[in-house]
Amino acid sequence: MKLAYSFSDITNDSLGFAGGKGSSLCRMYNAGIAVPNGFVILSTAFENNELKTEAYSDIEKCLEMLPGSTFAVRSSALSEDSAKTSFAGEFESVLNVARADVFSAIETVAASAKSERVSEYSKVHGINHGHKIAVVVQILIKAKMAGVLFSADPITGSHINMVGNLVFGAGEQLVSGEKNAYPFTIKRIGGRYQGDKSFVPYAKALYKAALRAEEIFGCKLDIEWVIEGEKLYIVQARPITTLQTIDYDTYEINQSLDTDALWSSNNVGEAVPDVMSPFTWSLLHEMDLECQKVPGFYMFGNICGRTYSNISIMISSLKVLGHNVPKAKELISDIFGYIPENIEVPIYPFRTPQLIKEMFLRSKKSLKRMKDSKKQKNYYLEYTPVWYVKTLKSIEDANTKQDLYKLWTSDVWPFLSALWNIWFGGAGSATLATFRKKLARMAGEELANLLCSNFSGEQALVSMKPLLAIEQVINGNLTREKYLELYGHRSPHEFEVYYKYPGDDPSFIDNQIKEYKNTNVSPSELMKKQQSEFMKAKRLFAQKFPAKQKWLEKKLETLSKDANTRESLRSEFVKVFRVMRHLLLKIGSVTGIGDDIFMMYCFEVPKFLQDDIEMLDKLPKRRKNFEEYQKFPVFPQLIRGRFNPREWINSKDRRQDYYDPNAQAPAMDENTIKGFAGAPGTVEGRVHILHSFDEAKDFQKGEILVTTMTNIGWTPLFPKAAAIITDLGAPLSHAAIVARELGIPAVVGCGIATTELKTGDLVIVNGSIGVVTKKG
Repeated sequence: MKLAYSFSDITNDSLGFAGGKGSSLCRMYNAGIAVPNGFVILSTAFENNELKTEAYSDIEKCLEMLPGSTFAVRSSALSEDSAKTSFAGEFESVLNVARADVFSAIETVAASAKSERVSEYSKVHGINHGHKIAVVVQILIKAKMAGVLFSADPITGSHINMVGNLVFGAGEQLVSGEKNAYPFTIKRIGGRYQGDKSFVPYAKALYKAALRAEEIFGCKLDIEWVIEGEKLYIVQARPITTLQTIDYDTYEINQSLDTDALWSSNNVGEAVPDVMSPFTWSLLHEMDLECQKVPGFYMFGNICGRTYSNISIMISSLKVLGHNVPKAKELISDIFGYIPENIEVPIYPFRTPQLIKEMFLRSKKSLKRMKDSKKQKNYYLEYTPVWYVKTLKSIEDANTKQDLYKLWTSDVWPFLSALWNIWFGGAGSATLATFRKKLARMAGEELANLLCSNFSGEQALVSMKPLLAIEQVINGNLTREKYLELYGHRSPHEFEVYYKYPGDDPSFIDNQIKEYKNTNVSPSELMKKQQSEFMKAKRLFAQKFPAKQKWLEKKLETLSKDANTRESLRSEFVKVFRVMRHLLLKIGSVTGIGDDIFMMYCFEVPKFLQDDIEMLDKLPKRRKNFEEYQKFPVFPQLIRGRFNPREWINSKDRRQDYYDPNAQAPAMDENTIKGFAGAPGTVEGRVHILHSFDEAKDFQKGEILVTTMTNIGWTPLFPKAAAIITDLGAPLSHAAIVARELGIPAVVGCGIATTELKTGDLVIVNGSIGVVTKKG
């Protein structure tokens, strides 16, 4: 390999030794962006920051190919201009270099890697190693105007405008503050420029160069530019470090930092309530990529280990399709909850024609996938229980990395992908949401919720069966072994492979039986009682709307069937997660790394089984951050914009329902907490706050359960509760559906219940209108 390359001749293998600045300039130059011509001296050309003798001939050849007599010689350290650190101005640059002085300038730049300022900057950023340096030599541009452009706002994270500054003359005057800078903006949609008129002729060229550079680097950029004569050149482009959201090496992750968006933990936070391990997050991210509807934007975000949905994407997409923002908010409310009026939803500047075309193409692909999924649905519902038992046995019998690699690539991963597409493609709840909304408009919330309280139909919903089957075990109609095979995968943590599943705990069944007997409440009797209320509701509906009776019967039959299918698919999908956990544990055992395997990303595991061990040194750092995230309290239900957990925790104005520095706090009645009407009925009683299911052993029969959210793993606790109150949730959340099936009053999606109430408070829970009232 040569030690110096011209921008046009550099090889892909050499880019890794060209440093941040050198590699970015080469990539832009070869992509057709106007970059002043030059060459890069690789880090391999230096030893102890001094040029090797054999590097001189390569440099001389490159220099001969450059026209002009004056050059700029700049540093390009391997740690410089990266996604984590910029080292802006810390290394040396030498300008106005005559051809005869180029080698002297190269030595000056290389020696700056040992400077005190570089050393201090490195310490602050936790960089302890010496800096390998490459050097860039370019034709010097004599600028009549220069400046910077951030392709997203580095302060707010907003993507609506690109923001910049310009000065007349060389760019160094902007950095040093010698001359006044003139601010400007360029709209991301359409490229409309606002700023000093003298830059108008060049704004379009900068806009196009910025968009092209974003395509190349896949992120928002800090771009330096200059104008010579009538031409604009890009002289540097690096990631905006304040917008970098993921450090894969260390699992430092906060996706609220890039883009001003509204995030919600409703719905997805019920499915994945825990801090996600690196492995589980990577799985979710892969699935997100698989079903991505809007190019470049992900539906799910990770904020310090906790999963959130990007509400701005949903509402922006609906807006493109013709809905105004209030209507779009209403359309998603049954699933993701209401958005308070004092919170503005940031709207993405989607390019309407291109987006519609891309969404159409992706939706077409998605519809095909859904159609194919429906064909395979029954097969997987029947075959997954067989596969589940068989594959767990295969994992137990596997004792070599080769066996485990084969299981991963040929069995478990393909099965996970297939079942995800089937569940996601055939398990949507949009029809149910539309039906419930229509009923609520026709007959009111209470009657609508009663009519949506019997999705079990002829047989219990799969989410209810783990609770009902304990009765069968007690009565001798079901063996303990069969119970664990059928339901041992259902858990409060069922979508997090880091935690044990109930089926892995020998004492689980005994504890469930003991709890059932102590409670002395029959879930099946509760369901019969609720079914009686459901029949009354149907008769009342028929009296009010006789012409709609057949319509109601047909709709309820269809929705009951869909609900059972959706719940069944989810249950089978969770079985694959339990299989995945067992496979990972076996890999950890065979390779000797133990449960550090959960600190790997899913795309690293097959590489590891093929003897790639590069990631092993990174696992302790990932574990440290994972465990640090677990110490944080549950984050707010809604997060607007850039969120710093530590600042939020220490804030005197900390709220649990939302975080939005721009929102004015709404007026509150200190004795009233409002949420969704989850399940009808009114109960007075004392509350018991549970911050996690691990505290459930202290919950007493007849208390009112107050918690952040519930999922199927919480179902065994419901028969003991007089009522349910949750911070998260909407009318179609788990807590609401199960409470309706059992006839337990519920108010869900309150946002502040766990912070405004304390254990022992006396309250009235009105699940018919979604209100909790404190007494005394």
